[in-house]
Amino acid sequence: MKNMLNIQDLVRKTVKDLKPYSSARDEYVSDGSEMIFLDANENPFENGLNRYPDPQQRSLKTLLSEEKQVTEKNILLGNGSDEVLDLIFRAFCEPNQDNIITLPPTYGMYKVLCGINAIENKEVLLTTDFEPDVNQILKTITKKSKIIFICSPNNPTGNAFSKDKIEQLLNSFHGILVIDEAYVDFSSGESWVKSLNKYPNLIVTQTMSKAYGMAGIRLGICYASEGIIEILNKIKPPYNVNQLTQYQSLKRILDETLVQEEVKKILIERDILIKALKQLSFVEHIYDSDANFVLVKVDDADKRYQELLESKVVVRNRSTQPLCENTLRFTVGTPNENRKLIAILKEIE
Repeated sequence: MKNMLNIQDLVRKTVKDLKPYSSARDEYVSDGSEMIFLDANENPFENGLNRYPDPQQRSLKTLLSEEKQVTEKNILLGNGSDEVLDLIFRAFCEPNQDNIITLPPTYGMYKVLCGINAIENKEVLLTTDFEPDVNQILKTITKKSKIIFICSPNNPTGNAFSKDKIEQLLNSFHGILVIDEAYVDFSSGESWVKSLNKYPNLIVTQTMSKAYGMAGIRLGICYASEGIIEILNKIKPPYNVNQLTQYQSLKRILDETLVQEEVKKILIERDILIKALKQLSFVEHIYDSDANFVLVKVDDADKRYQELLESKVVVRNRSTQPLCENTLRFTVGTPNENRKLIAILKEIE
C-alpha cells in the first residue's frame, strides 16, 4: 500500500505548476576546459571568487553519493539544515490550510518554521522515556497533515528513537516523514539513509555542523527519493550554497580519518563526563545519550546554570521544554574543557 504513494499528490499546486528559475550555470556545465565565460554578468577579473558557484554542487554531491551509497539525484544541499527544512515546508504545506506534527521536546526550528510558513503545528509529546507515542500520533493525523518531523538522535534529550516505532509511522502515515539526523554520527544506530528505497515518503536530513565540525560554513544535506529532490530543486535559490562552503566541505569530507578520530574522542569524553556527573549530589538523573551532549536533571537548573555562568562556563538550560523540568544540557567539549567543567561542577556542589 505504502509503495503506491504518489509524492506528487502531496505537493502544493503552485509548486507543482512552477517553472523553476534557470541560472547561467544551470544552462552550461563546464567540462574543465578553458572557456571564456560571458554569460552571467560577473566581474571578469579573477580573484578566486568572482564566478558564481556551481548551483548543483556537483563535486560535493559526487563525494557524498559515494560515501552514503546513494545516487546524486537523491541529494539536495542547503544553506544549513534550516534552509532544507524550510524548503520542505514550502514544497508540501499549503499556508493557512495544512498542518505538521512535531514531538516535543524537540528541535525548536520546526515550530518557528510553522509560524513563518503559516502552518498549524500539532504537538504530540514524547512518552516519559522520550520515545514517540505512536498511537497518539496516529490519532492526531488529519487529512491536512502533510509532514511528521522526527529528530533522532533527539535534541534536547539525546536519545535515538526505536527503529520499530519509526517504521510503524513510515508504514502508516500517507504524508512525508522527515528524520533529522544531525547527531547520527555519534550514535551506534544505523542511518535511515539506507532505507530511502524502501520508503518513498522518507526524507533524511544531516549536517556538516556537528561531527564534521563545520558549523561556521552552514551546509545542510537532504537525502530523499529522486521525486522529492526534483521538487525541492524547483524552489531552492539558484546559488544557495556558496563557493567557500562547497570547497571547505569537500576538504573536510575527504579528511574522513580525522573526523572519525574527533568523533571517537568526543564519545570518550562523553563517558568521562557522565561518570563525573554521577558523583554529584545535585544531579538527580542523567539521560541516555546517542549524541555529543548529555541532558541532566538537577536539583535547581536556574541556580546551577547561573553558578556555571559565573564560572565562565555556558551550558543550556532546557527547563522550559516539555518533560525537561530542571534540566541542563551539556555539550561535550575538548578534553581540556571537560576537565575544567568537571572541576567547576565539583566546586559548586
